[in-house]
Amino acid sequence: MLILTDNATAVVKGFADQIPEAEGLRITSGTSDEPSLAVTPANSAEPGDSVVEQDGATVFLDESATTLLDDKVLDARVDAEGNVEFGLGQQA
Repeated sequence: MLILTDNATAVVKGFADQIPEAEGLRITSGTSDEPSLAVTPANSAEPGDSVVEQDGATVFLDESATTLLDDKVLDARVDAEGNVEFGLGQQA
């Protein structure tokens, strides 16, 4: 199952705090030959989603993203302009 770093946990909780209708973030996988992921605020899980809850942060994963991210660690950082950048690493 996907693991969140402390930074990613703080960013996800920040989104939920700033967007009243968002319970957390939803990660979906694209349908192209190249793996791609989209991250959007979400109020709840969609049918078939997996839910990752960690230290008050909630991430919803569609079925394809669940498979792609099963052995990954999600990290995040916020740059000086306030832009969020997510990164993935392999679980140890």
